[in-house]
Amino acid sequence: MMSADFSVFQSEFHHRWGALRDPHVRSLAWLLDAPDLLDISSPRWQGRLASLIGRDHADWLHALDQQPAGLHQFLNEQPLVRLGRYAEKLLAWYFAQSGVLHVHGLQVRDPVEGTLGEFDFLLRLPTGLEHWELATKFYLLRPQPAEGAATDQRVDRPDYFIGPNLADTLGAKMQKIFGRQLALGERPAARALLGEPLAAAKALIKGWLFYRRDDPINGDAFGVSLPHCRGWWCRIDELKDHLSESSLILPRLSWLAPAQVAHTEFSSFGQADIALKQRLASHDMPVMIANLSEDNGRWTETDRGFVVPTDWEERAQKRAPAHA
Repeated sequence: MMSADFSVFQSEFHHRWGALRDPHVRSLAWLLDAPDLLDISSPRWQGRLASLIGRDHADWLHALDQQPAGLHQFLNEQPLVRLGRYAEKLLAWYFAQSGVLHVHGLQVRDPVEGTLGEFDFLLRLPTGLEHWELATKFYLLRPQPAEGAATDQRVDRPDYFIGPNLADTLGAKMQKIFGRQLALGERPAARALLGEPLAAAKALIKGWLFYRRDDPINGDAFGVSLPHCRGWWCRIDELKDHLSESSLILPRLSWLAPAQVAHTEFSSFGQADIALKQRLASHDMPVMIANLSEDNGRWTETDRGFVVPTDWEERAQKRAPAHA
């Protein structure tokens, strides 16, 4: 098990990519270079995970940072409000520039059943035509039953990682990807549309996992990778123990890469406490914040976390795994 150190990845990211100034290029650097969220070697995932780790993107990313206009134009072709769609567009640009993108966002329709699904990416790789699905997820490790609880309530499984809105779990997401999305190419309508067999169907899973500060991190129990991008979560009444001298609310489309900004939003606990209480009162949804430190005139993220409503923990407890 690992202790909950929430600043290691940020330090490494700033060391490697601190010279990147364009926020979209920084987000793309995170997609390409951050650890995969899940452990590719874990038998839990049936060998169906894709990875971009180990490739050298440095020269290409730094050149793109100097001339990002093409990327900006591509991203601005339609309004982007969903984080998942934003990440897809960034990766589609990378695959296209790399010469491997066959098609992005190809819908499959059946004359009787209607729309069956959509291929995120079809890639021309040395192995043949591969189908890749991208998921960029953010989950909080919900409280688990105490020692001595019934066995069926103490199952270590990905369902204990729950989305901030309580509507999604890591386990449910992977069941959907493996059971439905990656099986799309097997449908007769998809085969007819593609005109050739798929060499493979894989999922590329990126994201951040958030823990209580006193929780040990045991990736093996859940099939997640070690290391992975991680942060903390706390209730609003615990906020004072989690803030640094300067902090910032992270907009959803800024959740990917560690933040680098020209100025801080909050410079005292009082400012942050008031703003976050107002935000939680109006939306009742967890808010992601970044703690910041100054580095050569710019503010860089040291660690990040979700601040949740006081009753979020109780609501999360009720979402016990449905099966062992």
